[in-house]
Amino acid sequence: MPFYEYRCDACDHYFEALQKISDDALVDCPQCHKPQLKKLISAAGFRLKGEGWYETDFKSGAKRNLADSGNSEGATSSGHTCGAGCSH
Repeated sequence: MPFYEYRCDACDHYFEALQKISDDALVDCPQCHKPQLKKLISAAGFRLKGEGWYETDFKSGAKRNLADSGNSEGATSSGHTCGAGCSH
């Protein structure tokens, strides 16, 4: 279950609530008890870290991440830095 951030417009009380995605947004402030809560938009609470799930799970054979290609400037062999072979 994700954490959601709330702030009360009446008393500026800030808190986080652990809720199901399907739960309705909270309305009443737990501090002043007025129906002035607003759900805040914040960054996602997860990180993809470690050796890289994309590196080990979906690639086969000698395919590797561009970061491991040995090119010190990060560009592909065609001179592109976007890695997609674009026309730039």
